[in-house]
Amino acid sequence: MNPILKYLKDLLASQRVIGGDKQLMGKIQADQILQKLIDDQRVPGLAITVRKNNAVFFEKGYGYANVEQQIPIDPQNTIFRIASVSKPIAAAALATMVEDGQMDLDASIYKYLPYFPKKKFDITVRQLAGHTAGMRGYRGGEYGLNRPMTNKEALALFQEDDLLFEPGKGFQYTSFDWVLISMAMQEVSGIPFADYVQEKILGPYGLKNTLPEIPGELPPNCTTFYSRGKLGFRMAIPVNNTYKLAGGGYLSTSRDIALFGQVYLDTKFRENKIQSQFLTSGIINGTPTYYGLGWQVTQDKLGRTYYGHVGNGVGGYAVFYVYPEQDMVFSILINCTNPGVLDTLEEVIGLLIGDVEV
Repeated sequence: MNPILKYLKDLLASQRVIGGDKQLMGKIQADQILQKLIDDQRVPGLAITVRKNNAVFFEKGYGYANVEQQIPIDPQNTIFRIASVSKPIAAAALATMVEDGQMDLDASIYKYLPYFPKKKFDITVRQLAGHTAGMRGYRGGEYGLNRPMTNKEALALFQEDDLLFEPGKGFQYTSFDWVLISMAMQEVSGIPFADYVQEKILGPYGLKNTLPEIPGELPPNCTTFYSRGKLGFRMAIPVNNTYKLAGGGYLSTSRDIALFGQVYLDTKFRENKIQSQFLTSGIINGTPTYYGLGWQVTQDKLGRTYYGHVGNGVGGYAVFYVYPEQDMVFSILINCTNPGVLDTLEEVIGLLIGDVEV
C-alpha cells in the first residue's frame, strides 16, 4: 500500500483526524483509482475537474490526448467530445428562450415547425425535452453517421416514422427530440442554433473552450478520438455530429463543463420558476422518469440528489454531475467510445464527496 495512504488510514482509524485529512484521503484514493484506469489501459486519457464551494477542489489530467504521440491531458485546455452532455447546454439555451417569452414549453412543436409531418398525436416542446414524446431512438448505423446534414436534412432519418407511444404516456430517450427542439429555436430566434447558444450561454457563462464540432476544423488542443478493442485502443470511426449538435455535438474541456455546472449551484438560479422545471423529474403513471428537461435528475446509491448528464458518443465519454446539497460539481471527460467505467467514476465521485472507508 502507498505509505501516505497507509498513514492516513491509520490516522482515520485512531480518530485523530479532522475534516481536511478526510478530504485529502479521498483525493489520494480517487487519484490512485483514476491512474489505474490508465495503467490498466481501460481508457486512453481522462480529465477531471471538481468544484466545491465555488472553487476548484480537485483537477487533474490522466493519460494521453494522443496515445501515439504521448500528448498529455490538460484538464483546463484539452478539448473532448462531450456527447449528450450537450443536452444540458441546449436546455439552458431553451430555458432562456422560454424565460424571454419566445417559446412556450407546452406549445405544440407544430407551432414552430409546421413542416414537420403530422403524427397521430400532438407533441409539445416539453414532451420532446423530457423524452416523453414517443420519438424513436437510433437504428443501426445512425449512431455513427458520417455525412454532412443540416437539422432540416436530418429530418429524413425519422420524420416518417410513427410514434412509439402516445406523448406523455411513456419514456424513450433519443437525441432526435433535441434535433426538433433546436430547429424550433432556430426558427424562433432567426439565427443558427449554435449562434444563439454562444450568445446566451457560452459567452455569458465564460465557457471559452466549449464549441460545436466542425468536421475537418478541430481545434489544435482537441484530443484524438479512440475506441477500445481486444487489441487496445484504435482510432474511432469518423462521424459527423453537426445535425445533432443540441443532443450530442459539442466539444469542451472538463474545466468548462464544471464551470457550467457551477451556475446551477446558485440557489436563486435553480429555484427560478422556469429553471426549476428543467431540474424536476418527469412522472409517467406515478413513476419518475429520473429525467427533467435536458437534465438527468436522480439520486446516487446513498440517496443524495444530483442532476446532470452522462454522455456516450463515438470517441468520447462524459460524466457531468451537480450535487446541490454538497455544493459540488463533477466533470469527467474521456477520449474513448463507451469504456464501461461508469461504476468506477461514481466510486471516485463518492470518495471526493467524502465517502472514506477505513
